[in-house]
Amino acid sequence: MDNYKIAETLTFDKKIKSKKYSNLYDKIVDYVYPLLRSNPFFGPNIKKLKGEFKEIYRFRIGKYRLFYKISEETVIVFILDIEARKDAYK
Repeated sequence: MDNYKIAETLTFDKKIKSKKYSNLYDKIVDYVYPLLRSNPFFGPNIKKLKGEFKEIYRFRIGKYRLFYKISEETVIVFILDIEARKDAYK
């Protein structure tokens, strides 16, 4: 059952349209979003970040990381950003 809605931020929207990430968008929509809609908290590729980013989760997509935040009040998953693994944690 799909409980959560998906909302993409402008940052993510701009980045996903760039050449570097455009080939990932279909995979994100077809594979990642259904998983996040049903349970954005747990899964084999999901990890909650620590420290100052403890509100943020990341979803591993091969060598890329999709970052998102969950609003339980509004039942929305906000897709914040996507980054290559090598650049994601700098």
